Amino acid sequence: MDVSLKFDLKNTTDAFDKMLNSTYGSVSIHDFEEFTNKFLNKAGSDLIYHEPADFTLEPVGFLLNVESVEVREWALEVHSLWKNLSRKVADGVRENPELHTLLPLPHPMIIPGSRFIEVYYWDSYWVIRGLLVSKMYETAKSIVYNLISLIDEYGHVLNGSRAYYTNRSQPPLLSSMVSEIYNRTQDLAFVKRSLPALLKEHKFWNTVNHKVIIQDDKGCNHTLSRYFALWNKPRPETSTIDKESASKLLNPYDKQHLYRELASTAEAGWDFSTRWMRNHSDFATLATTSIVPVDLNLYILKMELDIAFLARTMGQNSIAEQFLNASQLRRLAMVSIFWNDKKGQWLDYWLTKNSSCEEVHIWDAQNQNQNTFASNFIPVWNEVFNSDNAILQKVMEGLQSSGLLCAAGIATSLTRSGQQMDFPNGWAPLQHMIVEGLARSGSKDSRCMAEDIAVKWLKTNYAAYKKTGNMHEKYNVEYCGAVGGGGEYIPQTGFGWTNGVVLAFLEEFGWSQDKKIDC
Repeated sequence: MDVSLKFDLKNTTDAFDKMLNSTYGSVSIHDFEEFTNKFLNKAGSDLIYHEPADFTLEPVGFLLNVESVEVREWALEVHSLWKNLSRKVADGVRENPELHTLLPLPHPMIIPGSRFIEVYYWDSYWVIRGLLVSKMYETAKSIVYNLISLIDEYGHVLNGSRAYYTNRSQPPLLSSMVSEIYNRTQDLAFVKRSLPALLKEHKFWNTVNHKVIIQDDKGCNHTLSRYFALWNKPRPETSTIDKESASKLLNPYDKQHLYRELASTAEAGWDFSTRWMRNHSDFATLATTSIVPVDLNLYILKMELDIAFLARTMGQNSIAEQFLNASQLRRLAMVSIFWNDKKGQWLDYWLTKNSSCEEVHIWDAQNQNQNTFASNFIPVWNEVFNSDNAILQKVMEGLQSSGLLCAAGIATSLTRSGQQMDFPNGWAPLQHMIVEGLARSGSKDSRCMAEDIAVKWLKTNYAAYKKTGNMHEKYNVEYCGAVGGGGEYIPQTGFGWTNGVVLAFLEEFGWSQDKKIDC
């Protein structure tokens, strides 16, 4: 976790250098502790607890379709975690921003939990979905207003609310947050305040480095988007790890290239996975900027539909028409470039090495990534795809035969690499998007499949909660009640998006009195 400075950076570094020089580079634990106590604040001290004004112990109308006393008690305990995770930025951050990596967000927030004590972009969507179930509408709006403040300042929503995240974003779900809140509150003033920021964000994802043009096999050009961080150094938050990852690369250019790929993968929210690696056994072959991702383009398609809907509610019909047209073009692009009819999946597209500088990439079927990832099914989340019965049927068959469906939910991939975004980990957001898309398709069979996955996920969350007393960031979907692992840090608890998905699933499907929650 980050710590802030008690004095300016020059005084602090001068004191550190003086300490090193006086001990010939061999600093004792006592001296180091003395230095940190004098010059550094405790981790997390730049955030203070905030009591959410819209929190009540049991909101009116809360999960009325959850009849089981046991499950309802658990749901209320998960609901109560919003109080534990509520924070606001301390006044000192605004008064002396140069002493902090934390950005001075203007409104209260919900943090993910454990080591993640700042706001993260795509986490916020599922936090908001849970807050809406908890009837905490003002807290949900304050999260959106914080993210809008980042767009106003930097032109995009940052990966998280730290100064070193300005070089990248994360999966763009702000429009989804705004739409969900509006659908619950009908707050037109909220939409009016949000819409200009959504237009800026759309531009960010559709210009310069994020924009890719691919010509399909019929000669038609399609514009899609990719992840691309404006950074070619070790990430400040994981500098030592990144330097170690690049240690075998001798050429400085190759090191810079890997650093960009590391940051771009963090922008994707899938840090890290074999999904982004040319060679699954060699982490240094990370090549995220050479991949046009299925899920990113689904999020932007959804953004375009959301903007069209929100603009129309404000009477801005020309903007609505513009973005409806944009969504139709992106839908066509996704079908042409990603869809694989034989597998019943949308497949990421690899940009070939020798065409990376060309203005238009020529589509080649061999460049579709044939490996199976949960992201291959995320487009079913949107009604543009789940309302197409032929596609829906193929997706259901593709998911059933994919190998991703496990005892406790959907695995992230089929590869056991040791990376956290691979097998056997399952993540709440991926469960939610696929399940909600299947559930709301209008097909009974599809909804049955969705509920089966959701029940398995709820059971594993419940079992782990009873066993550990915590909600977890990720789970091992091989076994009911097993917590996930792997990656750059130890598993975390809290946990914002996991809590949100549990509440959203219970709202969607309920829980009957006689249904067992045990594994």
